[in-house]
Amino acid sequence: MLRLCALALLALSAPLWARESLGIYSQWGTFRDDEGPRCYAIAVPARVSGESEFAAFATVSNWPARRVRGQVHFRTSREIGSDARVTLRVGRDNFTLTGSANNVWAENASDDAAIVAAMRRAVTMVLRTRDKDGRLFTNTYDLTGISSAVDAASVGCTGR
Repeated sequence: MLRLCALALLALSAPLWARESLGIYSQWGTFRDDEGPRCYAIAVPARVSGESEFAAFATVSNWPARRVRGQVHFRTSREIGSDARVTLRVGRDNFTLTGSANNVWAENASDDAAIVAAMRRAVTMVLRTRDKDGRLFTNTYDLTGISSAVDAASVGCTGR
């Protein structure tokens, strides 16, 4: 229930007119933002190690006007170190991510597709890196509902 409240707070952090809810699928919410337009699945971590500087979340987004589908993005709970390696373990699959400050992405579209495919098969995913002070931290996500949420985000922007 707490995670659903956090999803609602994330969605409401932007102007109300900018977001339309497309559904809640267990731990994941799906929204359409007409500015762009963009449709996305979003979740907050089930667990965060240590203290948080930021409200962390993971998204899988579609930007039809840009011809982008299934783009993976994370906002981390802390600022990552400038030379820190960022890894994502999704089930048994491991990925190296790229980013700066507290934003992390897959390195390319084929990695996005591989991550989303792994997310559909797995139960959890763990983002692991070091913060700007060199301390290791993790953001762990429950993937229950991810397939339905990603599908709803895809359908939500069809024809836009």
